[in-house]
Amino acid sequence: MPISETWLLPDGVADVLPEQAQVIETLRRDALDFLASRGYQLVYTPFIEYIESLSSLSESNQDLDLATFKVIDQLSGRLLGVRADMTPQVARIDAHVHQVQGVARYCYAGTVLHTKPQGFNTTRAPLQLGAELFGSDSIDADVEMVDLMLNLIKTVGLVDGIHLDLGHVGLFRSLVKHAGLSRAVEKQLSDIYQRKALPELAEFTQTLKFGSDFYALGRYSSDLNALQTHLSAAILADDAFKLAFDALQTTQTEIQARWPNLHIGIDVVELRSYHYHTGLMYAVYAPNRAAPLAQGGRYDGIGEHFGRARPATGFSCDLYALSAGQFKQTTIVVAPKGTSHDLLDAIAQVRLQGLGLIQLLGNDDFNSIPHATHQLVNVAGEWKVEQI
Repeated sequence: MPISETWLLPDGVADVLPEQAQVIETLRRDALDFLASRGYQLVYTPFIEYIESLSSLSESNQDLDLATFKVIDQLSGRLLGVRADMTPQVARIDAHVHQVQGVARYCYAGTVLHTKPQGFNTTRAPLQLGAELFGSDSIDADVEMVDLMLNLIKTVGLVDGIHLDLGHVGLFRSLVKHAGLSRAVEKQLSDIYQRKALPELAEFTQTLKFGSDFYALGRYSSDLNALQTHLSAAILADDAFKLAFDALQTTQTEIQARWPNLHIGIDVVELRSYHYHTGLMYAVYAPNRAAPLAQGGRYDGIGEHFGRARPATGFSCDLYALSAGQFKQTTIVVAPKGTSHDLLDAIAQVRLQGLGLIQLLGNDDFNSIPHATHQLVNVAGEWKVEQI
């Protein structure tokens, strides 16, 4: 059977046609220009490299390891990985290749590949764009990154009705340590929190040390004032818990001051990538979209795998998801055949204006360019662009 009758793309992979590709490319350029204006330096990373380099996050993020395609290098016989996330690669650059003393800021944009879709109705080959800040453990760095993420969303024109979610893994992590829970119990609790199963949480925490605090963490996860009221004095006095709680409050206050009309939600038991993140987590949502437009958080110590542990925070987004539902009709001007100086000058002038222009070839006529929107015509000796 000929391939023309059996041809299919793999599940989760799709072509991007001109009307949407133009939107995506415009978003990419505008986003990178914006990040550059904030001092974030652009880096390009290889699409494939030795799995040891890509595994700097795998020990703490098994989801990333499972999402990574692995192949054997025909030259060395070693295992290669196709990047499923660009953050480990940027961390390698910061720690091993471009060792900036002090704070370093990077941005990037490129296709990544996942073994399976990472969410409902998502692609396996996202066009990932993001920013990373290395070398500062200050809450100011987290505030900068959240503000940067929100301004990026605004730059691409999606600011109306957006919602910011803030969380901090340090609250749950410090409570687990304070209570001395086993890894198995910790995992069960994390799963219950993720499912928002309050009746199950109430029953599960009855026999736990500091069980009332674990229940309060889930019951009042979106209200810091109520949570503080219902926590025990011992937990509130715990240094690690207090540091995380204060960081979350400070971030909420400072972002609200910068974005007074923004709706900010708190969820202290939003534990996505719990073993990967080390502090504040943030995500921005738009109405009628289940998946976040962009998300990120703090992941201190990421460069340890490369011999240079550094505090770090960053976010990323999928440009395909940001551009969903947007299409742009490109202006295409068709010029007649000919080599006269006045025609060639007119063609050059149209192109200088930034318009796309196609000059007819051979026996072509205007009907041979079905996507054309305008034509270059000679009116009383003067070349003019007219709509078709």
